[in-house]
Amino acid sequence: MSRAGLPAEPSDLIDLDALLGAYADRVPDLDDPAQRVAFGTSGHRGSSLDGAFTDTHIAAITQAIVEYRASQGIGGPLFIGADTHALSAPALRTALEVLAGNGVTALVDANDDWVPTPALSHAIIRYNAGGVTGSVPTPAARADGIVITPSHNPPRDGGFKYNPPHGGPADSDATGWIAERANALIADGNREVRRDARPTPERYDYREHYVADLASILDLDAVRASGLRLGADPLGGASVSYWALIAERYGLDLTVVNPTVDPRWAFMTLDWDEKIRMDPSSPSAMASVVARRHDFDLLTGNDADADRHGIVTPDGGLMNPNHYLAVAIDYLYRHRPDWRADAAIGKTLVSSTMIDHVAASLGRRLWEVPVGFKWFVPGLIDGSVAFGGEESAGASFVRRDGTAWTTDKDGILLALLAAEITAVTGRTPSALYADLTSRFGAPVYERVDAAATPAQKAALGKLDGASITADTLAGDPITARLSAAPGNGAGIGGVKVVTARAWFAARPSGTENVYKIYAESFVDEAHLRRVQAEAKEIVDAALA
Repeated sequence: MSRAGLPAEPSDLIDLDALLGAYADRVPDLDDPAQRVAFGTSGHRGSSLDGAFTDTHIAAITQAIVEYRASQGIGGPLFIGADTHALSAPALRTALEVLAGNGVTALVDANDDWVPTPALSHAIIRYNAGGVTGSVPTPAARADGIVITPSHNPPRDGGFKYNPPHGGPADSDATGWIAERANALIADGNREVRRDARPTPERYDYREHYVADLASILDLDAVRASGLRLGADPLGGASVSYWALIAERYGLDLTVVNPTVDPRWAFMTLDWDEKIRMDPSSPSAMASVVARRHDFDLLTGNDADADRHGIVTPDGGLMNPNHYLAVAIDYLYRHRPDWRADAAIGKTLVSSTMIDHVAASLGRRLWEVPVGFKWFVPGLIDGSVAFGGEESAGASFVRRDGTAWTTDKDGILLALLAAEITAVTGRTPSALYADLTSRFGAPVYERVDAAATPAQKAALGKLDGASITADTLAGDPITARLSAAPGNGAGIGGVKVVTARAWFAARPSGTENVYKIYAESFVDEAHLRRVQAEAKEIVDAALA
């Protein structure tokens, strides 16, 4: 019997001594592709136990970032922060030594606190807008940053991500250069890596500046006046002290339901695959949170670096991320009068078509991009896209005056938005989603995995829509075969097939020998199953 959703047992917990010992001592074998530096959609990730995230890796990546920023004329300070994963603290020490050895001014947290991803993005944007020094820095004096986190990944993992001066995830040109240079450094024994064992970084109060600025983007006065009983579960992540300060600063009836921080995450319930994974959009990982839904008017969760959100209501339980994105978009574009009239709605092309219907009802342009939050960055910076969201429970939007807030995902913001929505409308986000389904229909959405060899994954990533020869999908004529996103023409690293009543998208996994099939039907679950089955047949035929 599956233990998904049940409390973790001692046998599920990591050996911290072994994990940290491997970080310090293990030398990666670059002949093993899994031990090379490789940046996915959210940075380099891996475990020291697998030789994929070690002091050697982090020293080389940091040196490569130093050289990259110099090549781009970036000479300002570098904001750096880490989450609560066990490997984050030693990686922070390694990075600070390399930054100091190269004469780069690093800004660490003034409270020796963990730093959520959105707080670091907010800091970069604030600095480069002149909010720290009182004047906008010259291009050569701009700031950038490093976030040390594997996001919601299991406790054995580490992660390392570079955010350039725009504040969001680096694009593939930057990460490709950094990864190639880092691997070259490692191959040479890291002899060109410069380190100072006694770094003296400067201080920046990430928490204070982020929390104080929330009033510029949310109506927290309405939340306070409503008297809503709010609960926030950081899931043992970097947002724990942020939620405490938010409650105090804005006078909210908000309880941090679990303030525990444990790098083993012994308090978690197991995810769908019986692993500990801090995914606030997963019913299994959020089981203990959902069990308390009747104790609060609204209950929310975040992952380890607080870039993802989970919304729990008394009437609906844990909301599907697609459902909440649709509600958030519908509410925001009706309650932000100072946003640009032509500001588009950004979505990834594997997000629900419900968002398309909401956009059409609002008379707003839909901007559909490949998977990866980096695609939303330019629009969020200039205000041409006021909201960007992913199906994996990651989103951000602009301030009430239309200026940039963060250019990385912000789970704290989206959780607080749910409180604003409930306070202003008097209805929960789940009740508001029911209204949308009564207008547009009730879609059924699911992502499943299918086995694929490395060669098949590589072929799928390069597949052209024209390679899809099928004419129908689940009984309906195929209306589109996409290998590039409609919004910006960028390759999607796979294919998307669309009919009037359904769609599927297939993309290779970056970490496992599977490909992911995203599918949605506006008919019913039986129709979705047919779409999924035919999707596998269509993709397998194209790869044959």
